[in-house]
Amino acid sequence: MFAEENGLRGDPRLQGISDAIRVIPHFPKPGIMFQDITTLLLDHKAFKDTIDIFVERYREMDISVVAGVEARGFMFGPSIALAIGAKFLPLRKPGKLPVWECRKKEGGL
Repeated sequence: MFAEENGLRGDPRLQGISDAIRVIPHFPKPGIMFQDITTLLLDHKAFKDTIDIFVERYREMDISVVAGVEARGFMFGPSIALAIGAKFLPLRKPGKLPVWECRKKEGGL
């Protein structure tokens, strides 16, 4: 569905990316099909293809900041931001990033 909607239908990279993601059935509870991306991160080509697809989609959109939500966003966001010439902003639950807590106390946020 995503591939067709975003002009990726037939893109040969998608199968390699899909094959690189390990599916763990019934984790953490019955009925959940956990998508384990650690195997994708270990596959240089599949990881690069994943980043390249995002970069191709967003490179010409004049994006200045890429926000990555913990924890997967921390793995993909910096590479995408670097490739499109944007800053990277990690997002976590309140109180989990000390720099933001310090800035709040200093009146910077």
